[in-house]
Amino acid sequence: MKKLVEWSDELSVGIEEIDEQHKILVNLLNRLHEAIITKHEADVIKEVLNGLTQYTIIHFAVEESLMRIFDFPGYEAHKRHHEELTKQVIDLKQKIDSGEAEVSMDVLHFLRGWLTNHIMREDKGYSPYFLKRGLKQSWSQRSWVGKIWDSVHHK
Repeated sequence: MKKLVEWSDELSVGIEEIDEQHKILVNLLNRLHEAIITKHEADVIKEVLNGLTQYTIIHFAVEESLMRIFDFPGYEAHKRHHEELTKQVIDLKQKIDSGEAEVSMDVLHFLRGWLTNHIMREDKGYSPYFLKRGLKQSWSQRSWVGKIWDSVHHK
């Protein structure tokens, strides 16, 4: 089955920790796409959407922590963008949970757009700044966020 989003070097921000988290978000979006295409039950779709919502919040918190640690000058604007995206996803999830909306292909394309646009336009802007200030491009041990996520969601 064709994936909704294919991970590529074009989506990489050049920081392994962030790229791995972005890959989890892409994987969750692809799982949601697969669940809709294969007409899984509504509970499965809601569970994947819930995971996507939760992980988005976790990921944004990690990015914002790095921005504060490295005194990133674009922190406030990036944080506002995160807040807008989080609100959009939570509002969508609430509408789907209440039956007011369904997870449709239009919704999937919206989610794909906000994820890829955010990475390409916003996230790629901070990586050179972080790397110049000493953030390591790759890590020697697997991400704590990835380990926790895998243990909770049995990747």
